[in-house]
Amino acid sequence: MSDPASEIILHNYPQSPVAEKVRVGFGIKGLSWRSVEIPRLPPKPMVVKLTGGYRRTPVMQIGADIYCDSQAILRALERRHPAPSFFPAGDEGLLWALSRWTDGALFDLGVKLVLGAAGDTLPKDFAEDRGRLYLGPDWAAGLKAANAALPHLVAQMRAPLHWLNTQLADGRPFLTGDAPAAIDAQFYHVIWFVRGRWEGGPPLLSEFAQVERWEGAIQAIGHGTRSDMSAEDAIARAAACTPQDLDAPTEHDPQGLTKGLAVVVSPDLDGGEQPVEGTIVAASADTVTLRRSDPDVGDLNVHFPRAGYRVTVT
Repeated sequence: MSDPASEIILHNYPQSPVAEKVRVGFGIKGLSWRSVEIPRLPPKPMVVKLTGGYRRTPVMQIGADIYCDSQAILRALERRHPAPSFFPAGDEGLLWALSRWTDGALFDLGVKLVLGAAGDTLPKDFAEDRGRLYLGPDWAAGLKAANAALPHLVAQMRAPLHWLNTQLADGRPFLTGDAPAAIDAQFYHVIWFVRGRWEGGPPLLSEFAQVERWEGAIQAIGHGTRSDMSAEDAIARAAACTPQDLDAPTEHDPQGLTKGLAVVVSPDLDGGEQPVEGTIVAASADTVTLRRSDPDVGDLNVHFPRAGYRVTVT
């Protein structure tokens, strides 16, 4: 039996495109994992009990260590399970740089396309939540603008699909060669979202035969070995475990972060979740880890990416 403290638990829901990115990552590495299904809309009290306020999907839990944002999740998986690598062609730095576009501007484009195409047919509570998250405080105006600009948005999505088709034109099964990489999952989750959530997705994608072939190769990878878990059991698991003891921050940290310093962390573009308060456990160029405590769970490490997140000293 595996060590419960090292078991991977993903707090997610089936329709989440970012969770699909991570699920494909599990498939690439052939991992076993537990799935806790969470609500699509806030409040998400069980998740927030672990994260301290972060409520985006997915969140990964390993023991009493909580990983927020797919950047932090994929980095932790690569560190804990290095083979097979997420970077089989050895282009780790370049692919992380490219992922800032796939997970940022490209994903945002996909969201605007899907929300804009849906228009007034979106359930009001879902439109308000996702609109605020991705279109800003004046989300209703943004939704109308996206609907009005739909041909433009389709043209903007068609260009990167053409680029992908060109990359795959030599018959390679995956974007960097014969083996799947993290960047395959990072592109795939946007295409999975567009295909599944917009009626115009399948006709658009049918223009790109190599992309559709590649989609089939990604789907064939699967999601690893999944088993379900209740939110209550996940909370109990965290309470029974001790968070990792990590190295202190590097001396060159531009914000002067030091171990034990009180801070709050939030996404640069705050979509409504509360900033997470804690004390610095470790910090690097790409990750910051906070120690926080919950009365029902005890001590937790909460890990965030550095890119795309704001750390404020309190």
